[in-house]
Amino acid sequence: MNETTKGPFRLPDEIRRVITAARRIVITTHVNPDGDALGSELAFAAAMRHLGKEPRIINHNSTPDNYTWLDPDHLIIHFVPETHREMILGADLIVIADTNHPNRLRSIEPFVLQSRAPKLIIDHHLEPHPFGAYYLVDDEATSTGELIYKLFRAMEIPVTSDIATQLYTAIMTDTGSFRYPRTDPEIHQIAADLIAHGADPTACYVNVYEQWTTGRMRLMGEVLDSMKTAYEGKLAYVTCTQKMFHDTGTTEVETDNFTTYPMSIRGVVIGILFNELINGVKISFRSKGDIPVNQLAAEFGGGGHFNAAGARLVDISLEEAVRDVVDRAKKYLNHGNGSR
Repeated sequence: MNETTKGPFRLPDEIRRVITAARRIVITTHVNPDGDALGSELAFAAAMRHLGKEPRIINHNSTPDNYTWLDPDHLIIHFVPETHREMILGADLIVIADTNHPNRLRSIEPFVLQSRAPKLIIDHHLEPHPFGAYYLVDDEATSTGELIYKLFRAMEIPVTSDIATQLYTAIMTDTGSFRYPRTDPEIHQIAADLIAHGADPTACYVNVYEQWTTGRMRLMGEVLDSMKTAYEGKLAYVTCTQKMFHDTGTTEVETDNFTTYPMSIRGVVIGILFNELINGVKISFRSKGDIPVNQLAAEFGGGGHFNAAGARLVDISLEEAVRDVVDRAKKYLNHGNGSR
């Protein structure tokens, strides 16, 4: 089933029942998890423990440094197939948060698909892949954290201070600190309720955005130096090369939120970040107004939201990827007026 939640939220009875019936619950998310993914996973696990269940969070990647504070008890497991596969295969329920495509689970994917446990997808991205038994999906939601907050309220699960902090961080990061499209009165009301239950907005922001390493700061300098514009300044892009990562002691994980910089230039309506990988290129797209960068991402096998999307190309050089993407982006500049 596929449930959208715009308007009054209604938790489908089937989802309520499958959560209530499960005891051993595995929770996972996409490769290179961000604040929304991690905050949503941790909050869901905390709620399940409150209900007397046995949740386990198992991720393909280890937690990025700027989010480890969310998990002081080190509850998130970095997946090792030989050690953790039986947890997945023996689960009563598998919850996939913040993604609806199994290939984004990477090393965990084959075991999730092999498991006989029902799969519950909780997500806010477009075009869900039909691999789950239950879907709580709303592509109009600001974040997966928003959906999980509503699920907790519908199930009358208490919001502790830890859960409030985790969900506030999830929503804060996926709304760009409450400045992206879809930030509306309702999400501010949710944020206010989370603050009332113990979330500290200053601490959340500082822990995520103001704890950079020296290497990441140096990487940002090199990224800004790589900035280029095209099409009379309507498109701007930056690149991160393997040499930059090596020289600064960083990885692609530390480029999180770097799309902010090309989008901050006056007149830019499409901003792109290119990350050179060992075997390809990862691309992050952002846009303003009525420009559907999810369609541009789809041309390269990716997807995402209308104004925020991504793609990953294999066996292609950084130079080829930049040339092809910038070339295909041209037609989208006439698609909207930047005022969505």
